[in-house]
Amino acid sequence: MSLQIHISQLASPAGVLLRDLHLEVAPGTVHTLMGPSGCGKSSVLAAVCGTLEDGMHWHGSVHLNGQCLDTLPVQARRVGILFQDDLLFAHMTVFENLLFAVPAGPAAGREAAVQQALADVEMRDLAHANPARLSGGQRARVALARALLAWPRALLLDEPFSKLDTALRERMRALVFGLVRSRSIPALLVTHDAADVANATHLTRLAGV
Repeated sequence: MSLQIHISQLASPAGVLLRDLHLEVAPGTVHTLMGPSGCGKSSVLAAVCGTLEDGMHWHGSVHLNGQCLDTLPVQARRVGILFQDDLLFAHMTVFENLLFAVPAGPAAGREAAVQQALADVEMRDLAHANPARLSGGQRARVALARALLAWPRALLLDEPFSKLDTALRERMRALVFGLVRSRSIPALLVTHDAADVANATHLTRLAGV
């Protein structure tokens, strides 16, 4: 289930951000985008998942497992995204935040999926905690679990480790990359940190225009 991205031009109201970007992200691999601020890295992710801001426009195509995503609504693309800000729902417990992401189905199956996700990110003991009482690293793990519970066909990562301390960043990086491999999903990572690069052969540097 490869992710293929071709952007002939991506522009903001201020001008063209980038031209002629061609990427193919294989299943189970993390492809990294690096470059200076303002060169269009995060906008590439927004183009893929269909959330470009008003005034932004692009020409090109995005295919996932051979299916063209360009004209599909956001919810139909099944592309997960994880930001540096966790964006958890403050009025829900950890368990409720995770359950919100699980696709419709029998209640027992949905709840079992949440329990497994909690185990995967070592958060089982905090299932009923309020997100406001969690540490930054714990909140990041919940956000990761929520992104994966929707069973995305591809995963976009927008500097998800940047607010974590060094030790936690390494553990979260290993967890994310391991889940990408085990689920055989293509992942596209935007970062400024060279330590986030999983494989130098899957690295594209954007210089802007």
